[in-house]
Amino acid sequence: MALLASAACGTPREGEPHELDAAATHGDAGVAPPWALEAFPVVASPPDNPGTDAKVALGRLLFYDPIVSADHQVACGTCHSEFWGMSDGLPVSVGNGGGLLAGPGRHGPHVTRRNAPTLWNVAFRTSAFWDGRAASLEDQVHFPFESSDEFARPMADVVTELQGIPAYAGPFAAAFPEELSPITGPNLSRAIAAFERTVISRRGLYDAYVDGDSAAMSASMLRGMLLFGEEGCPDCHTPPLFSSERFEDRGVPPIEGVADAGRYEVTHDEADRNRFKVPTLRNLHDSGPFFHTGAVKTVDEAVRHEVEQSVTRTGARPLDDGEIEDLSTFLTKALFDAEYSPSRPHEVPSGLPVPIDGFAIRR
Repeated sequence: MALLASAACGTPREGEPHELDAAATHGDAGVAPPWALEAFPVVASPPDNPGTDAKVALGRLLFYDPIVSADHQVACGTCHSEFWGMSDGLPVSVGNGGGLLAGPGRHGPHVTRRNAPTLWNVAFRTSAFWDGRAASLEDQVHFPFESSDEFARPMADVVTELQGIPAYAGPFAAAFPEELSPITGPNLSRAIAAFERTVISRRGLYDAYVDGDSAAMSASMLRGMLLFGEEGCPDCHTPPLFSSERFEDRGVPPIEGVADAGRYEVTHDEADRNRFKVPTLRNLHDSGPFFHTGAVKTVDEAVRHEVEQSVTRTGARPLDDGEIEDLSTFLTKALFDAEYSPSRPHEVPSGLPVPIDGFAIRR
């Protein structure tokens, strides 16, 4: 997932004392975030798919079950893993044909065009994918089935196979008790979407700090927080989610030999050419490599790229190495919270092996 897509604003006048020196470096409990504070939003399920414990439990099983793919070895959790920030640790994803082993080092014959977007806080997004082509979480589920580089299997075929597995009858009936024949494509999508809405990050050190714990963030984090505001990052990565529904072109070089016009491919509006969806910065610690191409391995590199873009495009103030480090510290430490990270089941009702993850594959 790409990192920052900020639109930096004003810069301090030359010779003006920097507010960081007078505040964050001394652990001043009165350092306030340089943006208006808003309450963290509440998850709202669509009227036709209210979340229930049974539906979430079913969605978790389907999310990790490789029954969805043509080779019976790739699951949603292959490219959206709790071990890699709900992404996969790869520059771009490897789909069917890559085997059961997932994570950095995975390789295979089918490679996607883009980095796997993180699923943290997707409950609050109004569109899905880097180009925003899906209008909801329910809508996004069908796309990997239709991609020859991902699941490469018609959802209808998966549903037919699910209907023949007795161990899935109970979970589907519990999730959709009002239906006589609940194992359907729409219900498969509803269950996975309900599960994805539980992948929430909201209790980082930043959240503790704004809730009144003045000792929650270090001096470096406080300096980084103020720099985040000074450089205009909240214009796109808006607190408290540190994301937005904007699509931006941040000058990320394309992958050689790969045609990708971003949002333009959905809207066919020239103004959207090479624009990609602004990602969340929550749990950035684990979700690299960054940008839609996966071109940048570290947060420091991504921050440096974004600052350079803002300096060139909007006249933002250049940051020195120490300031880059402070800003990176704020992003990686103050915005990190994996309390609601999903747990991978040891087995799934299909009886197929669950994808293996949690380590870098040595090749």
